Amino acid sequence: MAALAAQKYTPAEETEIQQWIAKADSVKASADKSVLDALNADLATRTTALGTKPSKADIAIYEAVAPLVKAWSPEERTGQEGRPNIVRLVDFVQNSPLFGLEVADKVAVDQEEVLYVKPPVDAKAEKERVKKEKAAAAAAAAAGTGAEKTLVDRTKEKAAAAADKVAEVKGKVVDAAAAATGAPEGKQKQKKEKKEKQQRQPAPPPAPTVLSPGLIDLRVGHILKAIKHPEADSLYVSTIAMGDKPGTDDTTEVDGQVCRTVCSGLNGLVPLEEMQGRKVVVVCNLKPVKMRGIKSSAMVLAASPRIKEGEVDDHKGPVELVNPPADAKAGERVYFEGWQAEPEKVLNPKKKIWETFQPGFTTTGDLEVAFDAGVVKELEGKDGLGKLVTASGGVCKVATLTGAQVR
Repeated sequence: MAALAAQKYTPAEETEIQQWIAKADSVKASADKSVLDALNADLATRTTALGTKPSKADIAIYEAVAPLVKAWSPEERTGQEGRPNIVRLVDFVQNSPLFGLEVADKVAVDQEEVLYVKPPVDAKAEKERVKKEKAAAAAAAAAGTGAEKTLVDRTKEKAAAAADKVAEVKGKVVDAAAAATGAPEGKQKQKKEKKEKQQRQPAPPPAPTVLSPGLIDLRVGHILKAIKHPEADSLYVSTIAMGDKPGTDDTTEVDGQVCRTVCSGLNGLVPLEEMQGRKVVVVCNLKPVKMRGIKSSAMVLAASPRIKEGEVDDHKGPVELVNPPADAKAGERVYFEGWQAEPEKVLNPKKKIWETFQPGFTTTGDLEVAFDAGVVKELEGKDGLGKLVTASGGVCKVATLTGAQVR
């Protein structure tokens, strides 16, 4: 991501920047609890005031709240009634080179000191609980109308008996008609059996899968929070919203959003503060795997220098996360231009779809993420670059790496 001086803003973004600066001024004028609570809520889903793009609005907010945060107790910062999103922005602005601030007396922030984490709601268990409550209510209602139910059952029995009688008479009439016209009864039965057999024909096999990187379910993800893995020095554990419906397997509800837990080997490569509250691109249909005791249900896309022939990948970086457009929404579909397809529900490891197409994931001289079809031998005869775009038309980019591998 370019430094602050190199950023360009649309007229809508310029308007939003002025609105945020006005909020900062209101905090300076009156550090009222309600004003600070509102600011904390506004920052809950944003890395910066504009979402992911830095601006002078972030500096204005920093200058307004930094003296307050410095005086806050741990409970006021990250307790149950604290304002952790304000603390996160302060730490990000004073330390990130994007803003170019030279702060002599920084606000001390311990990223490991989190006094309260809202307990996640198991969406699947909650759905089952509601289902049981409805069943119990239905049983109670049925118990109060036992006599009525018995009467209905008897009526149904009489109706069924009458229907059987009608069918029996109809059969006799059909047989008599067949005998009158000389048609044997056995032939009539054969026709009926043949018709039933035709109706029981198995469904045709599904159409063969068309080879395409579109089989990979790529979406915009919003990292609500990220922490260090308690059992692995190289891993982060992130809570990411990516547009799943309530009750989806391997999801929990956090702050009103359906989220997945994702482990990524970015510890030591991407600063932890840059993992907080930001938008990323995630692979959503890989088979979940346990990573040192924690199940990971997706993967965060990142770029790193392409390994040359004969070199060994030492995983030392540099590494840059793939950035969707700042206005992209969590869960928005992401695909390569020219390769849009219906993603598989879960990628079958035996088909090696990810392994087939990932070598074509790269970055261009314009820092745009793209798919190079000419690299994938299974797509023999096809070439050209397809940009990685969101469903709303924005292009996904990286900060500085060109000709990189993306995985």
